[in-house]
Amino acid sequence: MPAQVVIVGAGPAGLFAAERLAGAGVTVTVFDRMPSVARKFLMAGRGGLNLTHSEDFEAFVARYGAAAEWLRPHLERFPPAALVAWAEGLGQETFVGSSGRVFPRALKASPLLRAWLARLAWLGVEVRTRSDWRGWTADGALLLGDEEVRPDAAILALGGASWPKLGTDGGWARFLADDVAPFRPANMGVDVAWSAVMQGFAGQPLKGIALTHRGRTVRGEAVVSRYGLEGGAVYALSAELRDAIAAEGSTVVEVDLRPDMSVGALTGRLAKPRGAQSLSNHLRKALKLSPLETNLLREAHGKDLPSEPGALARAIKAAPLKLSGVQGLDRAISSAGGVRLDAVDGDLMLRSRPGVFVAGEMLDWEAPTGGYLLQASFATGLAAAQGVLKRLGL
Repeated sequence: MPAQVVIVGAGPAGLFAAERLAGAGVTVTVFDRMPSVARKFLMAGRGGLNLTHSEDFEAFVARYGAAAEWLRPHLERFPPAALVAWAEGLGQETFVGSSGRVFPRALKASPLLRAWLARLAWLGVEVRTRSDWRGWTADGALLLGDEEVRPDAAILALGGASWPKLGTDGGWARFLADDVAPFRPANMGVDVAWSAVMQGFAGQPLKGIALTHRGRTVRGEAVVSRYGLEGGAVYALSAELRDAIAAEGSTVVEVDLRPDMSVGALTGRLAKPRGAQSLSNHLRKALKLSPLETNLLREAHGKDLPSEPGALARAIKAAPLKLSGVQGLDRAISSAGGVRLDAVDGDLMLRSRPGVFVAGEMLDWEAPTGGYLLQASFATGLAAAQGVLKRLGL
């Protein structure tokens, strides 16, 4: 009789583990609390479904920060090229965008998910929705909805604690309390005490900027919101911004509005005769600064910006903004915290629960947006499945 494996959580990590196990001849049942599967995956598809990233592997691994070396072996076994090949094997052609990010040609998740679910059905994977995991019975059975399930092994792939409306609310942590680090928002917006003028620019982008925090600089875009800033450049720094604010109550990030120009080049343009023009018009004509950018400068440096070209150039290259807080888990794209990395062995099996493996975002790693979240979810889903097969001697 084939081995019986239960997977709890029908997101990318859980479904990928199911595919690997079913392909090895294991009988797999996937349970999920929601009425339909992969809801967060489908939500990611609304932004084009950034599957992974094409950058150099060493740079790629470094994006995972404190968890980079822990994740390295899993990413080596399932690198970005493998994820691209998998997607294309499902009939979903991919392309590399100008930023190096990898997307399906369809720029959405639904065609990929349909093809994936069809493959899983062909492999014999059973998916049961509306089945909430409620921990274990006294004799170790999994409580799933009204059922007591006793598989040969189990994989938990329940996600983190962001996007609770999509099913990932972190409620599972109470059943693994001793193995769980507190949840924290990741890839979230940051709070800035904007003036009423700046709040009027809510929804407008700051394109082609650089943000610097304590010596680390990232390039990208940000979006002004009524509460502060959000967007890719902010998310790339979000872990250290969050931790600095938690430790000190606030922190300062510097905005470079023209990262491709040196102070000298800016000074040269600003030194041209201004005549009777207002400073705003002078900045617009000399440097194409938008009204948003000019007002951000005033917000950062005070209403009276320096008139001397060199000082004004330096102000444009380093506009300091005080960050007073971060947005919470309900508004974060992902989360930090979850099952501690030292609570699982090298095969991702819980040390406290032999035969129970963990995969995906419910583990305590984090990464910026850009394809890193999905890549590690797939890679750990595969690792957990391989751990199950090893334990079962298959």
